Formats: sequence, C-alpha cells, structure tokens
Amino acid sequence: MSSQATGWVAGFRSAVISPYERIKLTDSHEFTDQTLRQVLRMAGGGEQIRIRLTNRYGRTPLVIGAARIALRKTADEIVQETDREVRFAGAARVTVPAGGEVLSDPIDLAVDAGDDLLFSLYLPEPTGPATFSHMPTEIAYAASGDHTGATGMPDAQEIPCRFFVSGVDVLAPAGTDIAVAFGDSWFEGVGSTLGANRRSVDVLNERTRRGWVVNQGIGGNRLLTEEIGERGLDRFTRDARDVPGVRHVLIHFGINDLILGGMGGQAPATATELIEGFTELARRAHAAGLTIHAATIGPYAGCIFPGLPVAETLATRHAVNEWIRGTDVFDSVFDVDRAVADPQRPDYIRPEFDSGDGMHLNDAGARAMGESVDLAKIFG
Repeated sequence: MSSQATGWVAGFRSAVISPYERIKLTDSHEFTDQTLRQVLRMAGGGEQIRIRLTNRYGRTPLVIGAARIALRKTADEIVQETDREVRFAGAARVTVPAGGEVLSDPIDLAVDAGDDLLFSLYLPEPTGPATFSHMPTEIAYAASGDHTGATGMPDAQEIPCRFFVSGVDVLAPAGTDIAVAFGDSWFEGVGSTLGANRRSVDVLNERTRRGWVVNQGIGGNRLLTEEIGERGLDRFTRDARDVPGVRHVLIHFGINDLILGGMGGQAPATATELIEGFTELARRAHAAGLTIHAATIGPYAGCIFPGLPVAETLATRHAVNEWIRGTDVFDSVFDVDRAVADPQRPDYIRPEFDSGDGMHLNDAGARAMGESVDLAKIFG
C-alpha cells in the first residue's frame, strides 16, 4: 500500500427499489441455482475495493453461495488474470438478512475511473422477488448453475436491470472529492443507449478532473410521494448524506411529482409543495456540511404516454423553475430546462435530444444535460 493517507469512499453506486412496488415500470425477478454476472461501471478508482450487497426489500434471507469480481473484457467475459474471490468476514458464503445489507472484505484489485467490473453472484437457494435497480441502462447476465469462476457465461439470459448490489467502495487518497447525483430517470439514464455509458452522470465524470460523481438516480422517483422507490425526502439520508466520502449533492426532481401525480389516485404536486420539498433537501444537505446543486425541471409537453396531467402541470413547472433560478437556498443551479428545451416550443424537448417518448433524453440530450453543470461551482 502507498504511504499516502487513504480512506474508503464510494466508487460506484446503484439506488434500489422494491419488487413489491404498487406501480411497476418493469417486472420483478426471482433466482434459484443461478449465477448473476453484472456490470459495475466505476465512477472513480482506488487501490482496493469492497462490495455492498443489499436485500433491503427482500422478505426472506438472501443466500450468496459464492461471489467473484474481475475487470470486464467484453460483454459477459472477464479478464481472467484480474479475477478475485469476494469474501464476507472471511467466508465465501454469506446470508444477507431480509431488509439487510452486507459489506465484503477488502479485495486486492486496483481500479480506475471508467473501468467496467463484472461481479458474479451464485444464488443457490430461492431468492424471492429481488431488490433491484430497475432501469440502470445496463445488462445483467443470468445462467443456471454456478459460473462465478467461468471466463464467460454460457447461454446467459440478458436482463436490463441490476440486482442485490448497492455499491462499490474504493480505497482512495484522503480528501477525494465525491458528489452524488440524487434524483430520477434523468440521472439514472433512461432514454440513453443501453450499455453505452452515455448518461448525464457519465458526461459529468468525463468532464471532471477533481473527484467524481456517483449515480443515485431512480427512474420514476419522486421527491414528495412514494410510488416508485422511496420518496426523495425519505431516501436522502441513505442514498446521499451517508454515501462514504460525499461532499456535494446534485439533485434532479420534479417531473414525476407533476405528471405521475395522477397515478395512484394522488393529485400532482403544487408549486408550494415542491418548493418546500426542495428547501428541505437543501436544509438537510447544509446541516450535514454538504453543498447542494439543483437542476431546473426539464420539458415534457411531448410526453406520449396517455392519461397523464401534462398540460395541467406546465404552469407549476414554470413557477418552480423560476423559483429555482432565483433562490439562494442552493449552492448553485444548473439550468437543464433551458439546455434541452426546443427554443420554438419551450415546453418540449428539442427534437434532436428527445429519446422518442417526449419526456426522456437520448444520448445527445444527456450530454447537453451533463454539460449544463458548472463543475467549478461544485468541485472548485
């Protein structure tokens, strides 16, 4: 180990939801006598790593029969010489209690920002519906039997979700600057190319030269009410404030509080409610000694999904955006709305930035969002 002082900080994060959500955007999954091999894209690097497993929403204990991690060569194939066993308190097998989380022992594998890791879990017993990240724009590979030590995965099923993993910590130089992108699908990456790492947060990490940004976006997540994932106000402590090494929080909320407000029998959020929610997030961040940086609410008038209160909520979007632009409760503001809106129709996403559904950004739009952030106001 180097003589420079080091500490454990977040190098990768994946916010999770319950398989028992009342409103489901994707189906839940269960596993028995299967290996899951999952791609973990590192936002930052370090001398060693350790893995965080979660069974937060599981109703039965989760048995891990074996686990290994390696650098990715291509698709589901590992770089063999980097393959490492993952142990928990010295044991190869571990049981994660229902509602619980476990942290692996340190693993002697140096990683860099931008590395793709392949993390293999053998699940010998029925898992029940899995705690998961439902729209991470990345592939998980599943195959019958224990293939944790295999170079590739034979006859693997590809699933566009992530399961039982909440993060990777890295042993990095003391004082490494960590930011958390905390919010909804515009951070998680919905609309960007599957497996291509073209999310807005990936763009931020391309641009920064000091520290990095870990992604805690959840597609469909709201700030004020719990429908898809715990509401932002409730998960802030776990998914932002308590992330190891965090110094800054970037937030993007509001679209789902407005146009998904008609789902589940709830009314769309009012401007007053959203402003109060944003103000409370800022208060909590500052109380924890963190800086907080807020996005304006992007355009969604072209939303193609029927039955949502689109036109009825546009005035609220405008009012909240004007407040965000003018308030001093945040340390800085990044105007995503103006960065991606069609100049001729400002309630619509620019055609070249639209993923096709009128409410999510494609790769070019995600880049414009990432480039709207003044990183000097975050990392200095």
